[in-house]
Amino acid sequence: MSWRELLPPCLVIVAGLTGILLLCVSTKIVKIPPGSKYGIVLDAGPSHTTLFIYQWSAKKENNTGVVSEHSTCTVQGPGISDYSTCPQEAGNSLKACLKQAMEAIPEQQHSQTPVYLGATASMRLLNLTNPVLSDALLAAVTSTLKSYPFDFQGVKILSSQKEGVFLWAAVNYLLENFIKYAWTGHWIHSRKGTVGVMTLRRDSLQMTFMLKGESQDPEKEVMLQLYGHTYKVNTHSFLCYGRDQVLKRLLLKVVQDQGYARNASNPCWPLSYSRKVLLHSVHADPCTVSDGPLSVPAHEDTFHITGSSNSSACRRLVGKLFNSSSFCSFSDCPPHGTKFLVISEMLNFLKEMAPYTDLGQATDLLCGMSKKELNEKFKERPNMFADHCTLSTFIYHLHAMGYQFDLDSSGQTAFQISDTSAGWALGYMLNLTNIIPEDELILLKGIENGVWSLLLILLVLLLTGSFTRISYRVVVKDDAHPES
Repeated sequence: MSWRELLPPCLVIVAGLTGILLLCVSTKIVKIPPGSKYGIVLDAGPSHTTLFIYQWSAKKENNTGVVSEHSTCTVQGPGISDYSTCPQEAGNSLKACLKQAMEAIPEQQHSQTPVYLGATASMRLLNLTNPVLSDALLAAVTSTLKSYPFDFQGVKILSSQKEGVFLWAAVNYLLENFIKYAWTGHWIHSRKGTVGVMTLRRDSLQMTFMLKGESQDPEKEVMLQLYGHTYKVNTHSFLCYGRDQVLKRLLLKVVQDQGYARNASNPCWPLSYSRKVLLHSVHADPCTVSDGPLSVPAHEDTFHITGSSNSSACRRLVGKLFNSSSFCSFSDCPPHGTKFLVISEMLNFLKEMAPYTDLGQATDLLCGMSKKELNEKFKERPNMFADHCTLSTFIYHLHAMGYQFDLDSSGQTAFQISDTSAGWALGYMLNLTNIIPEDELILLKGIENGVWSLLLILLVLLLTGSFTRISYRVVVKDDAHPES
């Protein structure tokens, strides 16, 4: 056999061996990161229900997911506690948002996506006053959620304690007090320390903070495991220091301090603002009954109260609301030096006052404005801004008592950081990711770009050589057998 016949098959053999050698020597193990996971939390509040869709990488950080808010959906209609006449409609009201969730989350992820509904203040009250109706509403909601292909985690009435703890977790997570993204491109443990959360609710003032030592009341203590660290969190609600109770107790102090005069002056109301107040409307509250016996004749229980815009007198009046050692017993008080983020819409009004370098100055400026000035600044009805001074002074008084506030981050309940809302739902999802399994990395073999190009050239040469060899043999065969 001549060298011309041996050359093409030899080239094919050499090219094939070279390709095999390159594949064996130059391949690398390529780690394909896992995809995203999703979770759904429905926050069933007093006035409405909001559906939150959360998303995080299936590769977690120290067993906890780095969660972001994918999207939200506000359920049309009132809160579920208002469906007393037709409990079934409470479940039906959720269907539009659940349909939106099915479209937003990839279909292959539906069965792995946890869904949970937590009911808060109004359902807590309904469960106390009418537990049968409360159970019927929860059953209707449960039936609806179970009819969808998600991983049902439950429908529960969230205790005030758990709501406060999950809110604390959400706030500190968004402030990067747990972990932060370093310039090296990795998540690292934050050294900033946590902040407490002070929430001015309608029915109570709630404080949630991290304990540094042993708890004096273990029942108020909750342990959270987040990003490889354990946090011992305490939450306490001061029942007579909520928004509504503060306003009622202050009005009662106004008429009591002025001898139950039919015409009284309220230093915390804006100048020229006035309103008739029925004494029994503020005295019938459990928090005001203890503030003194009702010693006014029944026909004189209507008072005409006029505002005077007197900031210093308002401070003294609000200070009297704290003349009880029951406000903060030893076991309820946060550790010395704890900084609080205050969640109250009053902080937004104070932030609009200039200068905002001092909380006292901002409060004095707000409390010194007349009805006309407040109306021009805030564009609201008088009844909407009449109590701004009272509540702002209440917050200032807490600050004067030694509570340290993170005023830059404080604001109303729905404040956001990086397009993610700080609510208990986020804190719940952070905690839930601890028990959701982490997907393993996908390992594949890969080759460098240069090696890939060389293999491509070899394959082209193989095909070219093979085609040339076949063509040559055909031509030779035709020459050897000419037509007769």
